[in-house]
Amino acid sequence: MRTLAKPVFMKVKAEQDLFISLRQQVMEVVAALEAKRWWTIKAKTILFPLLYVAAYAGALLWGSNIGVLYICYFLLGCFLLLNFLNLIHDAVHHTLFKQPWLNRMYVYFFDIMGANSYMWKIRHIRLHHNYPNVMGWDSDFEQSPMARVFPHGAYSVMHRYQHFYLPLLYPLYLFNWLLVRDYKDFFIKSRLVWKVNQHIPAIEYVKLFLFKIFFLLYTIVIPKVVLGISWAQIFIAFLIMMFTASIISLVVLLSPHATPESEFPLPDEKGMLPDTWFRHQLATTNDVISDSWFIRFFMGSFNYHIAHHLFPHINHVYYPEVTTVIEAFAKKHQLPYRTFTLSHSLFNHYRLLKANAVYENLFEETM
Repeated sequence: MRTLAKPVFMKVKAEQDLFISLRQQVMEVVAALEAKRWWTIKAKTILFPLLYVAAYAGALLWGSNIGVLYICYFLLGCFLLLNFLNLIHDAVHHTLFKQPWLNRMYVYFFDIMGANSYMWKIRHIRLHHNYPNVMGWDSDFEQSPMARVFPHGAYSVMHRYQHFYLPLLYPLYLFNWLLVRDYKDFFIKSRLVWKVNQHIPAIEYVKLFLFKIFFLLYTIVIPKVVLGISWAQIFIAFLIMMFTASIISLVVLLSPHATPESEFPLPDEKGMLPDTWFRHQLATTNDVISDSWFIRFFMGSFNYHIAHHLFPHINHVYYPEVTTVIEAFAKKHQLPYRTFTLSHSLFNHYRLLKANAVYENLFEETM
């Protein structure tokens, strides 16, 4: 079941005025912090790419010791996510550098790490950020036949067991993204991305294949040849990298949206959604309780996700203070604002899978 008409948010002037007021308060906070926080952004643009390169260099230099090789590939998986959360994600929102061309160039680091930045920008900016938790439009939850994430999604008998088998498949998440999903989005025109992007330039197909080949060359072929190890050993190392990155990325992806407490609004036949854009972002997103230096510096303040959806044009280093403003504002104006511990958020995701494993016919009379 997919809405054909492009979703449209309600227009309520009172809520538009509320958001303008909130935005003004947030921008004042950011302006006050900018002089203190710029060094953090610059330090990350240097440190995290170097860590990724250092882990790879360590694998080439000392990877003939298989234990060291596996440790280095574990670190590659960790540093892949650090670069994505702290740098690439901000660059695609044009908040990493003041110069737009620098942001565009930096996003290519994502291609070097195996993903396709062209397709991800469409999925993330034009679909997920515009329509979070809207079935048929939020590409972060584009469902395979094996998953029923949306409460009103199509049901299959196998879904009754999805809360058992899906968590076992989650370590394959990035493996599927890098080696399967990107190709599907390019070549299968029924995919969500084609709803908002009707033409892909030929050069993007060339870049898709060149970068994917380069990624597999430097992560599998070159280490195998240089170190003289077996194909089985390098494939295990590659899987360690993918599993590590997948698990960390899903902690970030699943905790703020895919929970039973979040709303999954269904547009009507004309595409009209039941809320304004402002209220929709609050109703479909939650924060994660965690205010540690480690989360802020290394994990890109992912736990302050409401701030990111309301103000994606602001760099993540400002989110803790921005979130304080949002939380107080929501309380004052009786707006939805939810925050959970990380463990509670992940358990909520399990609850969502379990709840959607059962088909409920809302039109069936009960006796």
